Amino acid sequence: MRRTALFAALALGIAGVPASAQEKLTVYTYESFTSEWGPGPVVEKAFEAECGCDLEFVSVADGVALLNRLRLEGEGTEADIVLGLDTNLTYEAKETGLFAPHGIDPGNINVPGGFEDDIFVPYDYGYFAFVYDTEALKNPPESLHDLVEAGDDLKIAIQDPRTSTPGLGLLLWMKAVYGDQAAEAWGKLKDNVLTVTPGWSESYGLFTNGEVPMVLSYTTSPAYHEIADGTERYKAASFSEGHYLQVEVAARTVKAKDKALAERFLSFMTGPGFQDAIPETNWMFPAGKTSAPLDPAFDKLVQPARTLMFSSQEVAENRKAWVDEWLSVMSR
Repeated sequence: MRRTALFAALALGIAGVPASAQEKLTVYTYESFTSEWGPGPVVEKAFEAECGCDLEFVSVADGVALLNRLRLEGEGTEADIVLGLDTNLTYEAKETGLFAPHGIDPGNINVPGGFEDDIFVPYDYGYFAFVYDTEALKNPPESLHDLVEAGDDLKIAIQDPRTSTPGLGLLLWMKAVYGDQAAEAWGKLKDNVLTVTPGWSESYGLFTNGEVPMVLSYTTSPAYHEIADGTERYKAASFSEGHYLQVEVAARTVKAKDKALAERFLSFMTGPGFQDAIPETNWMFPAGKTSAPLDPAFDKLVQPARTLMFSSQEVAENRKAWVDEWLSVMSR
C-alpha cells in the first residue's frame, strides 16, 4: 500500500522526471504484507531503487480473498502481479486463465519437497501451528487429537477457510489427520473456538491482547516475539501427527501492462533484495537466496515430525465440499 506517493512525486520532480513517465507495477497482496511492520515497505524501497519504477501494493484481508477478488475482477483486473496465494490454491488459480507463465530462472528457489511450476514462483514457506501463551497455558496440547479432545476450557482463535490461507490450512490439516471423521472432530473442536476471524491479523491481535491463550498461526511466530519483543513467552505447540506445510507464491497476470517489468519483479523476488526481508518481517522461511544466515531464534523453532500436504489439484477438487462440511458443523 503506497504511503509515500507524495514524497516519491516530489523526488521525481526534483530529478526532473515527471511521475507520469515512470513505469508502474501493481501488486495485489494481503494486508499483513503491506503493513508498516511487514515486508512490503522494504520490498517497495528495494525494488523501486533497482527498477526506477513505481511499485504500488493493493491489499485485501488474506490469501484466499486474493483469489476471490481476482475471480470477481476477471480480465478487468488492475493487477500485474498477484502475491500471496499458496500452493493449496494454485490449481484453482490456473483454472481461471488469469495467470501467465513466468519465464524466469527458478534456480534460487529451495522449499521442502522441491517446487516446479511454469506459472507460480514461491517466495516463502512455513508450517501451520497453534501458538500459545506460556503464562496462560501451562500444559499445551501435544497433538491435534489432544486439542480436539481438550474440552471448552481451552479457548482458541482461528481463521475462516473461505477468506484466509491459514484458515484453509487448518481445514486441510484436520482432513489430513482425521479424513472421513473430520466433521466429528470439528464438532468437538467447535466448543474450543472463541472466534473465527476473516484473516490472520485479527485473530493474532486477539491472542497478543490476552483474549485467547492459543491461536492458529505458524511455527515461526515465536521467532518474532524473541527477536522483536525480546521474549520467549510465546511458543508453538508441537503436534505428534505432524504440521501442514504452506508455500506462498506469486505470479504474473495475463493482463500485466508491462510483461518485462512484471517478470523482473518475480526474478527480484527470488533474490536477497526481497528474500532478506522475509524472515524478520513476514516471519516465514525464505524460499529463495538470502545474503546472510537466519537469526539463531529460528533454530529453536518446532521441527515438524511429519510434513502434511495435499496436492493443489486434490484441494481444488474437494475444497468446496470440505468448506461446506466445516460450515455445516460450525453453524450448528
